[in-house]
Amino acid sequence: MKKAFKIIGFALVAIFVVAAAGVLYVRYALPNVDPAPALTVDKTSALVARGEYLANHVTVCIDCHSERDWTRFSGPVLPQTEGKGGERFSHEMGFPGTFYARNITSDPETGIGTWTDGEIYRAITSGVSRNGEPFFPVMPYQSYAKMTDADVRAIIAYIRTLEPIKNTVPASKADFPMNLILRTMPANYVPAPETALDDVTAKGKYLVTIGGCGDCHTPKVKGTPVEGMYLAGGMEFKMPVGTLRSANITPDKTTGIGTWTEEAFLKRFKDTATPEALAHQIAADDFNTIMPWSMYGGMEESDLRAIYRYLMSVEPVTSDIERFTPAEKAVAKK
Repeated sequence: MKKAFKIIGFALVAIFVVAAAGVLYVRYALPNVDPAPALTVDKTSALVARGEYLANHVTVCIDCHSERDWTRFSGPVLPQTEGKGGERFSHEMGFPGTFYARNITSDPETGIGTWTDGEIYRAITSGVSRNGEPFFPVMPYQSYAKMTDADVRAIIAYIRTLEPIKNTVPASKADFPMNLILRTMPANYVPAPETALDDVTAKGKYLVTIGGCGDCHTPKVKGTPVEGMYLAGGMEFKMPVGTLRSANITPDKTTGIGTWTEEAFLKRFKDTATPEALAHQIAADDFNTIMPWSMYGGMEESDLRAIYRYLMSVEPVTSDIERFTPAEKAVAKK
């Protein structure tokens, strides 16, 4: 019996040692990505213009890294807050920790004014900070990693033009075990080929990908997309007035957008960017949405048409979504 207990004791010690070694490896050896590249972005007017368009209307970096006016529909960005950071993603919203969008202006103390272009490049495409710490993928770097090299450089060129804003943002903190899981996520960047924009449908897929549409419109379980539910909607977002769920944007004719015409699709976006739409006031207890319609509404018509063409090519999925549950209804169900 003593011999059996001794064997069990040795086994438990061995398991503990292996587990501890694994934790130490994940904590100190990962993320396993290359050093930031030594590069300098040529900040031409054309490149800055392309970056401004992408960061404000496609990848919508400015959406999370600025202050939004929630008294208006879809929370448009407040002028003169572009890049200041501070948006909070917390437990109340369903996140495994508390995460903040950092200050990406050129302020040298609270922003990224002392970062090299290569460090910004790696942050966007591999999801690690200047000192190699991983970002939580609410910053959709896994989608940005599918950008072309030229588009990544364009965004950097534009970010460098943002007015410096002194705004100290708290450090993000992931819960256990997410703090370890995060370290396994970053990967080295493999640029998308420029040919990804040649064909209309392929261009639409590219824009949907780098725009992070799948990040919100594909339901997930513990952060993993549900198989067979690509773009089928249903991902939940906790808001003060209730629970918002992303829409089914597959071409299913009963629960998705299969009956939408291309012109109706275009109009849905463009109507959100009119002066009247942007001026519309929303009461604190009225329905609102986190989707930055006012930013996506600034997309070029040709890009929106390409997105429509791609969405109509994906597999239709029947998924009837209750788009919004008011807070009082949610309480009544408990």
